Formats: sequence, structure tokens, C-alpha cells
Amino acid sequence: MKKDPISQKTSNGHKKPNRGHKTLGPVGRLEEHVQPEWWREIFSPLYLKTDGDVVDDAGIAAEEVTHLCGVLDPAPDAHILDCCCGQGRHTLELARRGYTVEGLDRSHYLIQKARAAARKEGLPVRFREGDAKQLPYRPDTFDVVAVLGNSFGYFETVQEDLQVLAGIRRVLKPYGRIVLDLADGGYLREHFQPRSWEWIDTRLFVCRERELSVDRQRLVSREVICDIEKGVIADQFYAERLYSRERIADLLEKAGFSDVAVHSCETRSTRNQDLGMMAQRFLVTGVVKKEWTPVKPRGAAQIRHITVLMGDPRKPDPVKPDGGFDEDDFHTIDQLKAALAGLKGYHFSFVDNHDTLIADLQRMRVKHDYVLNLCDEGYANDALKELHVPAILEMLGIPYTGAGPQALAKCYDKSLVRGIARELGVPVPRGIFVHPWERVYDVPFGFPVIIKPNCGDSSIGITQKSVAWTAEELSNAILTIRSQLGSDASLLVEEFCTGKDITVGIIGNPPAPCTVLPVIEEDYSSLPPGLPRICGYEAKWIPESPYWNLSSKPADLPPETEKLVVRCSLLLFERLGCRDYCRFDWRLDAGGQPHLLEVNPNPGWCWDGHLAKMSALAGISYTGMLGMILAAAESRLGMAPAVAPAVETEPVAVEADSLP
Repeated sequence: MKKDPISQKTSNGHKKPNRGHKTLGPVGRLEEHVQPEWWREIFSPLYLKTDGDVVDDAGIAAEEVTHLCGVLDPAPDAHILDCCCGQGRHTLELARRGYTVEGLDRSHYLIQKARAAARKEGLPVRFREGDAKQLPYRPDTFDVVAVLGNSFGYFETVQEDLQVLAGIRRVLKPYGRIVLDLADGGYLREHFQPRSWEWIDTRLFVCRERELSVDRQRLVSREVICDIEKGVIADQFYAERLYSRERIADLLEKAGFSDVAVHSCETRSTRNQDLGMMAQRFLVTGVVKKEWTPVKPRGAAQIRHITVLMGDPRKPDPVKPDGGFDEDDFHTIDQLKAALAGLKGYHFSFVDNHDTLIADLQRMRVKHDYVLNLCDEGYANDALKELHVPAILEMLGIPYTGAGPQALAKCYDKSLVRGIARELGVPVPRGIFVHPWERVYDVPFGFPVIIKPNCGDSSIGITQKSVAWTAEELSNAILTIRSQLGSDASLLVEEFCTGKDITVGIIGNPPAPCTVLPVIEEDYSSLPPGLPRICGYEAKWIPESPYWNLSSKPADLPPETEKLVVRCSLLLFERLGCRDYCRFDWRLDAGGQPHLLEVNPNPGWCWDGHLAKMSALAGISYTGMLGMILAAAESRLGMAPAVAPAVETEPVAVEADSLP
């Protein structure tokens, strides 16, 4: 869903769009400019340029894997996890040598690079996008877990590093081994270069500043990357914890590892200029001496405790016509509870008081396995705060179903989704973004058009008057929406596609095999002539409206069209970071060509919603649909499934680099 466009203030205090990267110039303490989760954005194509002399050299990767195998001497059938694998340089080299290996990294860009490289070579490697603090694997899975390339120590606290080690210990088999490839913190604390610069290639050079954090436990770095023609293209800050050999050995022992040993490690570079954190390194290994995780006997009762998080019926809800929960909402909640009660192996508790939400979650955290996040109203029933709910869960360290805050923020911004779709080659209607201050609208394409809020939920602001056939109707529609949502609302004007209105539903987590539900289309046959064929606010909330009686039916599409919309939806699912389930709205133009309208992470879960209708067409009951969502989340979180699939469906695998 949505985050406001990035902006910056001009000298007179007014905001203007941020149209290019600005360097901060000289700063005092570098540490003050390091974002808490700096690694989310920094591992981009620029990373492979600035650090490519070490991290993007196949020859160096091969030498490092040879050294690693010499230290570990893994068995030929060893199952290895390359945690924080980046673009997979070590993972792929291990696979070339015949090992069963998987890679995990938080960077979507680097994971995509790794998958593409594995496909190109035909290597049987599984790469997953995920968090090192919440490893999505079952206990006792791997013989070796490696964290290479100085990828340990990014978090702000030692406790978070311990959380990573605890997760690694959990997924290692008894007597499995951990290996960390680390910068020598003791050496760097005394010998780091405060300033340096180097040429990356014939166009790019990078200037670096470094200093110790106030507590002298982290090395803080700044990189200003410059293009000889474009000027500054990045000004970024990051910080890495400095572990000495003695301190990391103590930390591993505290995390439950034994036989800790330190081994030498050499750094080589093709440029051999500024090696930074890679200047001097070592390997540290440890063994986990534990018992196999107990498995309940077949047939033994195994109850999974789930907290169901919902909107607050005590608070106003501005999306709804009466401004709050009504009898239909309570009936929908009753249907949900009845459906969940039909799932064997679960016990559900419901939380909906947002005034005590954090305290309630903290109280239930130790007793419950995870949260089923059905709070699509948003925190305090504010749709703009839908992303706040998973953010709270992440801060509390509670696993949950559905999309994270970043995916919700992206998808809430329809213009941003359009840009990402175009980048992937996914077709979208022609459109323009209307800023709040704009009063003159130059539409560079023909009528009819549809006007809708750039950010919003539950079709708010979209009515029959949103479709305009003339410039005058366009102006009137914009005035109507602004009178309803406020003058500061940004809008989208898109060409109105007059063909079929279709929806794609997905349950699972691409690129792993997942279930694509039968595609449905809106049936407008009951609508009186002259009304625009749209499924807007009136169809969802106004019983007196002629739109209230709209229904859905199986989509009648040419096979190539259905294949295209499914393929594009799977691409967007992964690119936008959606999780567990998602819905994609499409519209065909007059010539039958599909165009993406909207992406709905955490889509409507109600018994009579689009996702339930699509599930029913596949022979999946409402209870079964909810069970499939839970199973998708449990697989992603590395949990053993607690419920059998609701129906035998044909899973669909996705490769997300190109369209057919």
C-alpha cells in the first residue's frame, strides 16, 4: 500500500519533489547519520561496483571456498546454508563442487542476481529472501551454516547478533558446525583508514570516511560515490561491529557453541586499493553439541497457539459509511471465528483492543507461536497505519502472517506500484500523477479516464462519478474526491480500460511453488445501462446502490492472456515483497490487452470476499483457504505444517527475471 512521495524542503520552507540525490556535505559525527537498518537499501547494483574487486570476482570466490573446505572438510553429502549469501558467489561455487547448498539474504536485488546465475549454469541451488534473525528453516536441517564475506555484525546490539547465532544453532543438526568470516576487529580498531578514495572504473570513483562509534565497538563508514558526468550518485552510511578473536569466541560459547577455533584468512583484491573492513580477516568455527529436536509421535496431539489480530470495533472507522463497525462487520467476524474453529491442531485467541495492543501482545508472546495478522483496517482503524501493525510485531520480535511494513508501504502508493510494474515490463494503463497543489490537468491521452486517490483502501473515493468522458467531468471528479478526502490528497488519472475486470489470487511464497487460484471477473450484467462498469466504493458499502448486486464469475480469457496476467502477478508478488497471500486487480482494454490496476497485499479475508470466491472455484472451503494461508506462513517461518492442505491443487513455480 502507500508511503508519501519523498520530498525535501526548499529554502522558503515549502516542500518540493526530491528529483536527485543530494550529498550532505561535511558532517560532524558519522554515527548520527547511520540508519538502524542501513543494510535494507545499501546492497544494490552500486555495491557490486564499489566492492566488486573482492565480492564479484569468481576467482577470489573459488579460492575462498577452497580455503573454507580445507578448514571444515565437509562430508560429500553435507547440507550447507550460506547465510547472508549476497549474490551467491560462495553458494554457487559450493554447488559447482557437488555440495547440497542453499542461500539466504535480505537483499531482493542480490537474491535475484543469485537465482539468475544459478539458472544460467543449471545449478540446483535454492535461494531465499529472508531475515538472518528469523531463519525460515526447520530445526536440525543443516550440517554447516556459513556467514561469509564479513556479513556478521550489522545489527545495532550484541543481543541481536546473539539472536542470529541462536537461530543458526536451532537449524544446525546435532554436531553441525558454524563458520563466520569476519573482519579482525582488534586490528581495525587501531589501523582503519580515516579517509580514502579510489577509482571503481573509468567513470566512477568513491570517497570514504571512517570513524569509531562513541563506544568504540563499531566502525562507522561513509561512502560518497561519484560519476564523472552526473556528479554524486550516492551518499551512504553504514556501521559494522568490530569483533576481536577473543570476543567472538566468547560470543559463540555464550550462544551454545563448543570447540571454538580461529583460523587465518587472506584478503585479495584486483584493484588492491582501499580494502576497508576486508583489510584483515579471520575465520572462526564452532560445533553445536545438542540433541535432536524432539518430534511428537505420529498421532500425538500438537496444538499450535495463534493470536488473531484484528481491527478495533470500539473505535471509529472512517472507511465505513456509518463511521464504525456495524452488524455486517460482526457477522463477518463470527464467520471467521467459525471457520478457524474448523482447523484441527490450532487454538486461536483474538486481540482487537488497540489501546492495549502492545501490552496484550507482549503478554501473549511467550505462549503463542505467531500472529495471524488480519488487521487490514490499520492501527487504530487508520488505513494509513496498516503498516504500523506489522512494524509493532517486528519490534516485539513476534512472527506473523502476511506482508511486512515495507511491502504495505509500497503497495499503498499506486503510482509507485505503476513505476515498479513498468520496470518489470508489466503493462499498466497510461496515466498521470496529480499533485495536491495542481489545478490544471493536461491529460496526454484520450477519454474516458478514471480518477482515483493515489493512496487509499477499500475503494474509498472511487464511485460512478470517478469515470470522466470530458475535461469538465474530469475537473468535477477531482473536486469531488478532494472535497471528500481533503485538498492534500494526491490523485491518479488513468485511461479507463473498458474490457473485462479480472482478479488474480495467490497463496504461497514465490519463487517457491505456490497456489494460483482460479481467475475471476466482475459480472456487470445486472448494472443498468449508462453506468460505468467499475467495482468501487458503492459496490462494497452502499446497499441502496445499483452496484450492490454485482457478482463475480470465472474469467473467460484466452489462454495466452491468462498466462500473462498470472506470470506478471507472480513477478510483482516477489518484487514487492508480498508474503503468504495476495490479490492482483487487472483490467482489459477494448482490444483485450490486460493492464495492472492495483496490488493488494493482505487482501480481504472475509467469507464473501474475492479471495474466498476464487478459493471456492478451486474447491477450497473458507476454512481451507484460511488453513492454506497459515500453512504458507508456517513454511516461510520454518515451522512444520500443522494442517494438511485443504485441497489437492497444482502448485505453480515462478522464475521472476523475465516475462514470456
